[in-house]
Amino acid sequence: MNAFAYLVNTLFDLYLMVVILRIWLQLARADFYNPFSQFIVKATHPIVAPMRRVLPAVGGIDTASVVLALAVVVLKILALSLIAGAKFDFGTTMVFAIVSVIKESGVLLFWILIIRAILSWVSQGSNPFEYVLIQLTEPVLSPLRRIIPPMGGLDLSVLVLMIALNFLNMLLSQYIPFWAAA
Repeated sequence: MNAFAYLVNTLFDLYLMVVILRIWLQLARADFYNPFSQFIVKATHPIVAPMRRVLPAVGGIDTASVVLALAVVVLKILALSLIAGAKFDFGTTMVFAIVSVIKESGVLLFWILIIRAILSWVSQGSNPFEYVLIQLTEPVLSPLRRIIPPMGGLDLSVLVLMIALNFLNMLLSQYIPFWAAA
């Protein structure tokens, strides 16, 4: 049963990352005609489009995508509960879903920062994938760059943000229920 649980967990987490990326692309106003962005849109559009008819956007946030992200986590927990033969509690699951989406967003930001840092060493900057990564991370990194300017040609803002994300993850795992398990 552990192999099935691993497979279910991995597939749902990968799709959750795609849904979170869709929300993030909209918030960052990234180029939706970029090939990477098009992959994200095409992977989520069949589910998000019908939901948008019922759930309008609130402010700049696509409510349908946020509900889809929460639904992905709830379905993951339901599937894992069925595999394990455990009891499914909807109230606890909703709290866990909210915590899980927030934590997965931070994990995704962390990995995108790592990928962007590695690409900065080897890429010439003309890659469309790298362009989307820049669009996603610049709103977070530019305020840090005003505080920590580049030193000797090194941009330390990525490192500072990665350390801050790890610190926040450790801190929240001590004080928020389900954080460590999410």
